[in-house]
Amino acid sequence: MKFAFAKRLVPRRATVASGSLTRRMITVAALWIIVLLGVGGVALDRVLTSAITRNFDAQLEYVLTALIASAEIGPDGEPYLNRPPADQRFLEPYSGLYFQISGQNFEPFRSRSLWDRAIRTGAAHDDRGIHIYDSAEFQDETLRILERDVLLPGSQTQWRFQVAQSRDGLDEQIDVLRRTMIRSFVLLGVGLVLLAVIEAFYGLWPLRRVRRAIAAIRSGESARIDAQFPNEIQPLIEELNALLEHNEVQAEEARRHAGNLAHALKTPLTVITNAATAKSPDLADTVRREAVTMRRQVDHHLARARAIGRRSNAQARSDVWPSLQAVERAVDRLYEHVTIDLAGDRQVAAHVERQDLDEMLGNLIENAAKYGGGRVFVTVKKTPECVEIEIEDDGPGIPADQRDAIFGRGARLDLEKPGTGLGLAIVRDVAEIYGGSVELEESEDLGGLLARLKLPVV
Repeated sequence: MKFAFAKRLVPRRATVASGSLTRRMITVAALWIIVLLGVGGVALDRVLTSAITRNFDAQLEYVLTALIASAEIGPDGEPYLNRPPADQRFLEPYSGLYFQISGQNFEPFRSRSLWDRAIRTGAAHDDRGIHIYDSAEFQDETLRILERDVLLPGSQTQWRFQVAQSRDGLDEQIDVLRRTMIRSFVLLGVGLVLLAVIEAFYGLWPLRRVRRAIAAIRSGESARIDAQFPNEIQPLIEELNALLEHNEVQAEEARRHAGNLAHALKTPLTVITNAATAKSPDLADTVRREAVTMRRQVDHHLARARAIGRRSNAQARSDVWPSLQAVERAVDRLYEHVTIDLAGDRQVAAHVERQDLDEMLGNLIENAAKYGGGRVFVTVKKTPECVEIEIEDDGPGIPADQRDAIFGRGARLDLEKPGTGLGLAIVRDVAEIYGGSVELEESEDLGGLLARLKLPVV
């Protein structure tokens, strides 16, 4: 007994968008631009700051070298300069440029610019090489100091030569550089983000055209998308047009099948109605006969409808050999006197649903067992184009001029055996739906009928 369960209709939920693709592209581009400019700015700042500082130190080192070269020891054992410094700032009090020569147990020899101040020397290190450091020992200015310890000719005392300059000029140059870099990098970042915005809108503009074209199809203004699109989108448009064509073909097939079924049922219903209206004495026989005809038509069209519905599955795949074995077991139970032999490729698979493959093989092998003489031989072959399944029997066969007519719905050559006459018609229709075919020939080995079924190969 079959039970019909009513499906509860679930309202269709609106599709929730996962965000704007344009916004995603702009956000990712902006973040990446900020990261790159930030890292690049920091690196460039360090490089340029270091270069400016090295140039500043190089000038002080030149002054320190000139100072050491012009220093001599006087008769009293204290150092003096045999020529005055070239830079006049050494003579101006608190000018920001200073020098000092210090020795143990001697009063430091200082530039006039130091006036009443002195540079700390410290004794924690031995500056045989140049020692560079910053000092905040003066309250109103930070100094950049270069110092070196030297033994002058004619003296046993180790003299420390120090040249100091205020960092104000150096810091001002670095600040100007950083302000220029920040402005430049901000302008560059804004320009790059604007470029990303323009690129996103311009690059995704064809998708907006696709949306408008699909809306036009849905509203009935057009049936296809005929406009040309960029190479990345054109394959999508071609697939979409192919899908629309496929849906139109399926809809047309559905309408045609519905019309065929309605036409096929119209005549039996008319016969039953007329017999009932006329109160025909053989009404029961008429109803039974016409009901068998209607059932035959309904079975035929249902088989086609199922095959058309399953054909849309691009992953349809069925191994032929297991299907043959299942059909062989079923036919053996119905026709115990028939011997069925299977041979050929056991690994081949066809691009068809298993249920449809079983139905086609079942009809062909059952016909061979029913109308043959007791032997059925099935051979499976694989070619580059298709899978060929040959079903041969040792029966009387079918004359060549009647082989096409036998595919008609309800066509039967042997009326003494039970059947509806729809088996071969269903096989042909289902095979053609999948892009295959079925042909009837004469069997050279058994002398009966040979049915050659061709299906797409996986």
